[in-house]
Amino acid sequence: MAGLDGMEQPRQRTGTAAVRRMPSVDEDRALRALDLFGNPAVEEVRLPSLPESAGTARRLAEYVVVRDWSMASQIAEYTVLLVSELVGNAVRHTGARTFGLRMLKRRGWIRVEVRDPSRGLPCLLPVGDLDTSGRGLMLVDQLSQRWGVDLLPCGKSTWFEMRVNDGG
Repeated sequence: MAGLDGMEQPRQRTGTAAVRRMPSVDEDRALRALDLFGNPAVEEVRLPSLPESAGTARRLAEYVVVRDWSMASQIAEYTVLLVSELVGNAVRHTGARTFGLRMLKRRGWIRVEVRDPSRGLPCLLPVGDLDTSGRGLMLVDQLSQRWGVDLLPCGKSTWFEMRVNDGG
């Protein structure tokens, strides 16, 4: 659609139809991550166990929660933060070469799973005001409605769930 100046104008989102608009820098990075790794809401994506994978996982989670699922900004913010914490733990503590990220949505809930080959269980430890690390699981515990760890035949899945008011 051309504007008054004859330039192409971005289209606005209507319903669930695809949108044509100028992507932001973050959206560009999210789309690149989707192209490289896949969509964790469609199937589990495998990410390398590197510190920069936390950023990739955040971008993927933000894209899914905000763009695909149209969640409220606070749910999106919490989800992205908690994804980063679980991924950070997988990178720092498991010794894995790769880990999996999966995001699921069902009526009233979203669930995020980070799978790794380690059977070592994460521990929720008390954290003091001056501690410089160890807050990840505390944040997961405080900001999600539920979280846990499922032992798998070859590793584990650490997950959290958030209640959402989507009706679908």
